[in-house]
Amino acid sequence: MLILGIETSCDETAAAVVENGQIVRSNIIASQIDLHRKTGGVVPEVAAREHVPQILPVIDEALTEAGVTINEIDGIAVTQRPGLISSLLVGTSTANTLALIGKKPLIPINHIEGHIYANWLDLEDEIKFPMMVLTVSGGHNELVLIKNHGDLQILGSTRDDAAGEAFDKVARLLGLPYPGGPEISRLAEDGDKERYELPRAMIRDGYDFSFSGLKSATFRLIQEEGEQLNHADLAASFQEAVCDVLSAKLLRAAEEFSAQEIHLAGGVSANKRLRELTHKRLMASGLNIGFRYPQKSVYCTDNAAMIAGAGYFEYQKKPESFATWQNIEAEACL
Repeated sequence: MLILGIETSCDETAAAVVENGQIVRSNIIASQIDLHRKTGGVVPEVAAREHVPQILPVIDEALTEAGVTINEIDGIAVTQRPGLISSLLVGTSTANTLALIGKKPLIPINHIEGHIYANWLDLEDEIKFPMMVLTVSGGHNELVLIKNHGDLQILGSTRDDAAGEAFDKVARLLGLPYPGGPEISRLAEDGDKERYELPRAMIRDGYDFSFSGLKSATFRLIQEEGEQLNHADLAASFQEAVCDVLSAKLLRAAEEFSAQEIHLAGGVSANKRLRELTHKRLMASGLNIGFRYPQKSVYCTDNAAMIAGAGYFEYQKKPESFATWQNIEAEACL
């Protein structure tokens, strides 16, 4: 089954063709990073306007690279929520039109669920349930227990700043360019992660996350150190504080709920230190469970292949629900 995926939740205009939820036939992304780097972050109105001229050429390129026509597509999956409402509207409006003209099933996808299903892309073996997934990105942090396809339970989420957002804000304090996460990670490679002592908020309390306090503590430290501040050491210390909390909660939840696998998903899942620390904790725990993260770094950040993959599994749950075209309205919130 061939699914055309469309993703426009924020600042990436993306389209992809995925076969049977796992085989990526194409995955095209028109990035706006250079545009938003000028303002140090995403401006919603600018992002939405940029999607408009990009969306149809991106879809055409995805179909061409996959070697199929729109008539050969079996269904269209589109990000419906959450995201920037003006950006989401571009994707949902385009998907609605294509589905209506082609009489294709239209499958609305939650963006976070898309990130979860990124771990199925290019996969050759079988994922075991139940599984514990940590989705961690610029706008969202969720700890999700998945007992089977369609059976998801959110155990915890961020109470304030998501980890990726905290990375971006601290990078801005250090004068690093947008997006800040990869810049902090690169700078941290030359730093001493034990140089500066930073708080681990809520590391033992439930499964919610909070990074606003860590961000504030980092800001105060930068002010106190002044010209004596070692930027690489601060980047490494900050990154360690974030990854410590994320990996600790993931492993604790996996043990409590007897997970067969643990997964990282979302933009911050590309962070090398988060992967290393999670693996180290897993080995020390003695738990005999699998550990996965997206096969390619492009599947960590926003992309349409993950939306198409999630669309396939969503369709399989109840095909009759998507037998005819339906109008999908963008939703800004979960």
